[in-house]
Amino acid sequence: MTFDPGLARLLRDDLSGEPFTETRMFGGLCFLTYGHMICGVHQGGTMYRVGKDRYAAALDLPGAAPVLMGDRVMAAMVQLSPEDSADDAKRAALLALALSTVRDLPPKVAKPRKG
Repeated sequence: MTFDPGLARLLRDDLSGEPFTETRMFGGLCFLTYGHMICGVHQGGTMYRVGKDRYAAALDLPGAAPVLMGDRVMAAMVQLSPEDSADDAKRAALLALALSTVRDLPPKVAKPRKG
């Protein structure tokens, strides 16, 4: 799968004040902080890890939809279409929910490599 590099640039800009890393996941590119996924870009637009507690509030936002992986709904994840992802206010609202979710989590400790 491919993703829109322009959307990836928008997410990088949105996260410019946060410590984050990038990794390829879910057939796209994901952005993480302290080992936890915040958001990402995939062929269908952008996706955000909003958590189970914020999931209903996220889905109430205009343009937000559940993330599907195959036939399975990914609980606690919502997405925006490429068109909705171009809207700064929609991205900002979902990113705020995602950052709140990730900030509630303890940092992941890196596991030593086997070998």
